[in-house]
Amino acid sequence: MIVEGTVLRGREFEPVEGRVVVEDGEITAVEEASVDSDAIVCPAFVNAHTHLGDSIAKEAGEGLSLEALVAPPDGLKHRLLREADRDELVAAMARSLSYMEQSGTGAFVEFREGGVEGVHAISAALSGADLESVVLGRGTVEAMEVADGFGASGANDAEFGAVRRATRQAGKLFGIHAGEVDSSDINPALDLDPDFLVHMVHAEALHLERVADSRMPVVVCPRSNLVTGVGRPPVDALYERTTVALGTDNVFLNSPSMFREMEFTSKLYDRSATEVLRMATVNGAEIAGLDCGLIEPGRPAKLVVLDGDSDNLSGVHDPVRAVVRRAETADVERVVLPG
Repeated sequence: MIVEGTVLRGREFEPVEGRVVVEDGEITAVEEASVDSDAIVCPAFVNAHTHLGDSIAKEAGEGLSLEALVAPPDGLKHRLLREADRDELVAAMARSLSYMEQSGTGAFVEFREGGVEGVHAISAALSGADLESVVLGRGTVEAMEVADGFGASGANDAEFGAVRRATRQAGKLFGIHAGEVDSSDINPALDLDPDFLVHMVHAEALHLERVADSRMPVVVCPRSNLVTGVGRPPVDALYERTTVALGTDNVFLNSPSMFREMEFTSKLYDRSATEVLRMATVNGAEIAGLDCGLIEPGRPAKLVVLDGDSDNLSGVHDPVRAVVRRAETADVERVVLPG
């Protein structure tokens, strides 16, 4: 396979005219050449934090607080998940996965409610999909054992020491929400020595220094935090200290569109388009232990090909800014995923 256009190459997303050569699902070469194509070729996105079970209740719970919406065990989403028919849940998640693929996502990290059965349900939803998944079970050690790791709620909600030890012994990923509602659970979360934190809206100076000292990666979800009214994550301060990635969080609050997440982040914070695109691709991949998110030889061929001559993108001067701040799902010409 050969994909031609303006290729956003390497970690700096250097725009080069040329082609990406793919063999057996792997990028074997990125060649500079004169080509007859208006396409913009960028890495497929990595959505570093999702809750896809919420697909059964999009736009539910208007006006409710964050605790009323998502706090275990009786927040609105947990009640709806318990009440949902399994086939309905699987079908709803499959629809969200289809949308994610259409909008350029090549991999994602899911905090999967429902214990062991919840992990099995998303496995069923993924049947036939080409997206790469990192599914973190929740609730029990058994859920972690059948998943790719454990996704914990805030450290104030439960005691996670035993499951953290079990996850470490299994050599799997452990992520935890921290600092979403207030700062009280950030130090306890850091004390668990997780692989990454999610949210960190209320990080204070001490927490930022601990993050820097431990090089603790953080996944931020700015649109979700805005909708729930908890505040804005300190993306600029975090980015200066550690690896930061983007996630879209709960599907019932926001569409799982990385285009929308990038645009919102780019226009709200003092980060360059290159930095935001890095947050939406390779940074999430590295946090999740995935080998994707960049266009360079030896990487899996996970690519988004945008129509650079669409009514929306025609005439752009800076293709990286165009991907981050302007492009949308309608501009996607095709998504290349090995699978």
